[in-house]
This record gives sequence, C-alpha cells and structure tokens, in this order.
Amino acid sequence: MARRPRRETVDAQRFRRRSLFVLGGFVIATVVLCVRAVELQVIDNAFLTAEGDARHIRRAEIAAHRGPIVDRHGEPLAVSTPVDSVWANPRELTVAIERLPELARALERDPQWLARQLTSNTHREFLYLRRHMRPDQAARVMALQLPGVHLQREYRRYYPAGEVSGHLLGFTNIDDRGQEGLELAFDPWLRGEPGVKRVLRDRFGRVIEHVESVRPARPGRTLRTSIDLRLQYLAYRELKAAVARHDAISGSAVVLDVRTGEVLAIVNQPAYNPNDRSQFAVDRYRNRAATDIFEPGSAFKPLIVAAALESGRYRADAWVDTAPGFTQVGARRIEDRRNLGRIDLTTLMAQSSNVGAVRVAMDLEPLEMWQVLDRFGLGRPTSSGFPGESAGLLHHHTLWRPVGQATMAFGYGLSMTTLQLAQAYALIGAGGVARGISLVALDEAPAGERLLSAETAAAVMQMMEAVVTPAGTGNRAAVQGYSVAGKTGTARKAVAGGYSETRHLSLFAGLAPASDPRLAVAVVIDEPRAGGFYGGEVAAPVFGQIVSDALRLLAVPPDQLPAQDSQRIIRAGVGP
Repeated sequence: MARRPRRETVDAQRFRRRSLFVLGGFVIATVVLCVRAVELQVIDNAFLTAEGDARHIRRAEIAAHRGPIVDRHGEPLAVSTPVDSVWANPRELTVAIERLPELARALERDPQWLARQLTSNTHREFLYLRRHMRPDQAARVMALQLPGVHLQREYRRYYPAGEVSGHLLGFTNIDDRGQEGLELAFDPWLRGEPGVKRVLRDRFGRVIEHVESVRPARPGRTLRTSIDLRLQYLAYRELKAAVARHDAISGSAVVLDVRTGEVLAIVNQPAYNPNDRSQFAVDRYRNRAATDIFEPGSAFKPLIVAAALESGRYRADAWVDTAPGFTQVGARRIEDRRNLGRIDLTTLMAQSSNVGAVRVAMDLEPLEMWQVLDRFGLGRPTSSGFPGESAGLLHHHTLWRPVGQATMAFGYGLSMTTLQLAQAYALIGAGGVARGISLVALDEAPAGERLLSAETAAAVMQMMEAVVTPAGTGNRAAVQGYSVAGKTGTARKAVAGGYSETRHLSLFAGLAPASDPRLAVAVVIDEPRAGGFYGGEVAAPVFGQIVSDALRLLAVPPDQLPAQDSQRIIRAGVGP
C-alpha cells in the first residue's frame, strides 16, 4: 500500500517534464518565428518586396495615337482608332494545349496554324497571335481565361475618304509607321511618343491595378493639309469617269491655288483604298501625278512662247511664217495638219502650230531658251516634299542638238510630271511670280519670287485664252460665265525604235478665271482607246467640268457673263 503514492509522484514528475519540454518547444518555435518575422519584415524587407514586384509588377507601354490628317477646313482625312492585339507567352500557353481549338475560334485562326506557331516558338516569351482586333473581339478572347494570353492596346489608321485621297495620304504599316505619301513624309510629325506605366498583374497576366505612371504618352500632332476635300471629290469623280469613258490605262489631275501655290486636289486613276491592305500594289498606290513623267506635247508651247518673249527677240504681236505647212530640221520633217501660212503668236497657240513653234524656238539661243525653261522648275522636283517625286528631265543647253531644240518646241525630248505641268501654268497665272508648291495649308500667301516679267505672263495668258474659243483646239474646256486660258496637248508615246502611232497621251492644262487666275489645273489621260485621243477631245472636257464646279464651290464670281445677264444682276442688286 505504501508504493502507490510513490508511483503517483513519479508519474506527476514525468508529466511535468513532458509539459515543460512541450512548452519549451513552443517557446523555442515562437522565438524562431519571431526572429524570422523580424528578419523578413525588417532586415530582408527590401529584397522580398523587390522579388514580389518582379513577379507581379510589370512596366507596360501606354500606346500613343498617331496625329490626325485633315483637309484645309478640318475635315478628317486620316484618323487613328483604338484596337487590341492579342499576344501570348508560348511556354505558359502550351500548358493548356487542349484548349487551343477554343482559342483558335475566338481568334478566327486555323487551329493547326496556331498549334504550329506555339510549338515552334516555345523558346520565346512574346508571340503575337493576332494584331488589330476590335475591342469586343479581343474581350471574347480574354474571356477564355487562358494562361499566358494577354492584350496590348494599339491604334489602327483609318481613312474616311478611302480611295479618293489614297494616293496623296499613302498608308502606315501594321506598327502605325508611315510607308507612303504624306504618312511617310510627315511621319516624325504625326507619330506619337508612347508612355510607360507600372501595373500589377495576377497569375493569368491580367492587369488588376495601375500602380503609377512613369512617363505619360504624347499623341502625334495634327497635320492640316492644303487639300480641299470638296475639290478632291469632284476631281476624282471627273477623272474616274473620263478614264472609264475613254478606256484609258490611267489618268492624273492636279488643282493648284495660283495665289498661294497650295495643292487643292491631286487625284489619279486607277485608285486604291488605303483601308484595304490587299490592294497595296505599287502600280496602284503610287501617286502618278508626282512620280510618273511624260513628254507634254503641245501643252509645252506656252513655255516656248514665254521664252521667246523673255528673250526680247519676239513681241506679243509678232508674226511667224509657217508656209508651206512643214519645216525641215536636219533629217526631221515637222508638219502641221494644214498650211496655216503667216500667223501671229496667238493663232500659233490657238491652232497649236508645230511649225510655228519650231521656227520660234530655233530663233532663240539655246542658253536663253534653257534659262527660261529652268525658271519654270523643269528638271527638278517641286517644293512639295512628296516622297518619291520625280524631277523630270531637261537636258542642259550644252547638250542640245538642233533637232532636239526643234522637237522641244512642241513638247518632245524632255519630260515632266502632272504636278510640274500645273506648277508651270501657275507661274504664268501668278503674273510671273513663283510661290512654290505646298501640300500643307498656309495661313497666308508667300511672297514668292519673280521669274517672268508681268508683261510676258499677261501676253501668254491672253494667247492661251484664244485656245478655249470656238475656233481653238481647247474649246471643250470652256466654262460658262468664266474666262479660261489653257493649252491642249497630244503626245505620242515612246516605244522601242521610236514613237507609237497608236498610243497617245491626252493633256490639257489651264487657268481660270483668266482675268484674275485663281486655279491652275492640269489633266493627263494615258492611252485613251475609245472616243478619240486628242487633248481637246479627252482631257479638255475634264478640265472644264473640274473648273466649273470648283469655281462655284469656292464662290469665285463670274467674270464673263453675257451683257443681258450682267444687267439683270445689276438690277437685282438695286433696291426700289
């Protein structure tokens, strides 16, 4: 009976020891945890924060939209719209390889193509799956909640006027960088500067919090062009109809403001739609009016007459003997359609006499003739700054031969663009003052530089008015209520071994109103194969319709109303 208390004492001691051991373990564990907590929260805080940020905080680019392009009145020609591009980390996405068909359907891609892209790029961490999706389409992709699939906000260029202004504006690539036209020429001006921000992403890569802005995005600047979209539409309409009506290969038209040198319209056929990348082919998207060169034919004669007047060898009332209707220069025989006999310079222009133009040109020294033609800007690009603009060709006078000087009198042996042709006529219409060519809207007319005497310019203008009379070759360019000055041109195209008898260029260039020129317009139709081929038949009516509508849109008052109509207008403006 005495042993039981002793056993109870021993058991109690063992219990206390075990309790103390367990308690000691808890104390030690607590101390260790406290030490570790202090170490993590105080000593290693910066390291751990950095590690956490490295796994969840990312630097994201803030897309900057490209600056808009507008016409001179602020109408949009090119704008940037927000789109989303879907990209993936192939290493992460291959974990859910069985869901690729779902992803392919959402992306509207072929499942096999998608599988090949992922399996062949497992070494990469970034792979575009589809660029420039509409936000609602991209949202359906993200609703699948696939690992490694992300969105990137971008901007896509949109051209409201479509093919009407396509050749002028050009286009951008998939990364919104200018590739052609004004988009390329003014790319540094239009292109914005992307910003940077820090964001917090979850394990699926989705942004759950915007932490801070590192650098704000800077959008591109607005480009206000010289183009008047109303005139651009009507020039496009008339040129397209003419090319179709005459079954021509191509055509170009340029409308300039004589007072400022601004390009109000520049159109070409065939056209292309810059919103449709499948149409991006060089033969469709090049701006023929600025890049394609040609021999201008008789449309060049006003420049020859201007050179003659500037030389002092001829006066505006001078006469030229064209009998017997042909002339011989070396081995070249040059003929008129009929013997015009002794004619003045006005008749030379109105009847487009090749013989008369040759005899005038051959009376001039090559140097003095070249100097005047050089003032018209031949042989060098205009000041437009359009990418890829051609300089044309005007040989130096030291390289001229007599037959070359003779053929140059009626527009052969040199080349120019439609834009250069319009510029040359604008110089005459501006009274001999050159103001350059501008594709950007100007707040005021530049001072310009006098390159021809005012007397020469006025005399040539008066001669060109005779071209548009009923007796002239350009009578179909007449505009009711307005005086018009211009010149027709019909040039045979160069082919292997000489010039074609069946392939022609039809041209008309002119100014209106002739009494105080506001517009200079050049129209070139390449190889019309139906309804005639002469410039007066093919190009002159296009000029007339463009000018007629343009002068009314610009509210230019008529300067050639019949006397009865003039009296009616005066009476209507007088009160009782």
